[in-house]
Amino acid sequence: MAKVSMATRTEIIRQHKKAYAKAKKKEKGRILDYICASTGLSRDRAKRLLGRQAMKPSKKRKTGRKPKYDASFVEALEKVWVRMDFCCGRRLAAGMDDMLDALLTHGEIAFNDDILIKLRSVSASTADRLLSKAKKGLKLKGKTTTKPGTLLKKDIPIRMGDEWDENMPGYVEIDLVAHCGETTAGDYVNTLDVTDIYSGWTETQSVLNKAQVHVFNALLAIRERQPFTLRGIDCDNGSEFINAHLYNWCKKEKLAFTRSRPYKKNDNCHVEQKNWHIVRRNIGYARYEGQEAVEAMNNFYAAFRLYSNFFLPQTKLISKERVEGRVRKKYDKPQTPFRRLMGSDKVTTEIKASLQENFANLNPAALQRDMMEALTKLETLSIVPMKASKQTLIIVNQL
Repeated sequence: MAKVSMATRTEIIRQHKKAYAKAKKKEKGRILDYICASTGLSRDRAKRLLGRQAMKPSKKRKTGRKPKYDASFVEALEKVWVRMDFCCGRRLAAGMDDMLDALLTHGEIAFNDDILIKLRSVSASTADRLLSKAKKGLKLKGKTTTKPGTLLKKDIPIRMGDEWDENMPGYVEIDLVAHCGETTAGDYVNTLDVTDIYSGWTETQSVLNKAQVHVFNALLAIRERQPFTLRGIDCDNGSEFINAHLYNWCKKEKLAFTRSRPYKKNDNCHVEQKNWHIVRRNIGYARYEGQEAVEAMNNFYAAFRLYSNFFLPQTKLISKERVEGRVRKKYDKPQTPFRRLMGSDKVTTEIKASLQENFANLNPAALQRDMMEALTKLETLSIVPMKASKQTLIIVNQL
């Protein structure tokens, strides 16, 4: 007998099922003989199939435990994530308590107790997973405007890594970020970026151009704002830093003054990272000229310095080793610059009390609104349309 398909067997069984159920013993035997001859099934197998009752299709039962985080929690998590500048899950979990406390104090959020408890306990990996659909990234690249200053290179030593005590606040890396657009011709606004290596505390201030006097005055203003004593400066080889004015001032103030190796941007890795995170990611690559643009940009920096230094946790590289051709890096627990300074025994109790008072009065949501207002004003002053990643502030404006 030729083999029949499974579909044919099923159809033959279906056609004879009702008759088989109503038939007497002899009639059932004849039906079984026919099916066995037609399908090639054994008599026992055919009997079981004919006697089986039709099964109602059952709903697939989900295995495992019920999901802990529902859509309302994800929505709440996204709102806090926006307030924390779209940081990764590790930094988000580390800074969650400070951010929630500040937002609740100033009435910026109204989550129920269950969501608040889950927000405070959510792990870094879970946060990354829940936010995966909402994450977006931009890749932007600009021009370099560093022109070497050669006059005092022999007098300013290259930083080798053992001159400073990096476990003490006050040793900073400085750099200048150009807002020149597509061309470096003429005068254009620049941003002086000063980053403390120990705490990550970062101050930024825009200047009219790269003239030494403007850069030096901005450095003095930043020194007055920093909540710690300035102990050392490390810069690149640009002429705005490698000059007699800054060199003599550092000698007079007894500050360590070092420089990076030429064309080795990673020597100033702390400030280079801030150049992207603070300046390029928000201001972008447009060209700005004139004092009005300087003032608008500094209005943004005035709000962002408080927002980032008090509310955005940062990680620090602890160790790095090469194992079988792969580099393994180890980082510490993310902390905000504010928390790192509060935990340092090198910072006086008076400074800590002042920092704590400032922190208690800050509203991160209000700071973001101030940042949005400043960037909106700044955009009208750009010579070339902005290419900035204003995703943070655009979404904040929609909340």
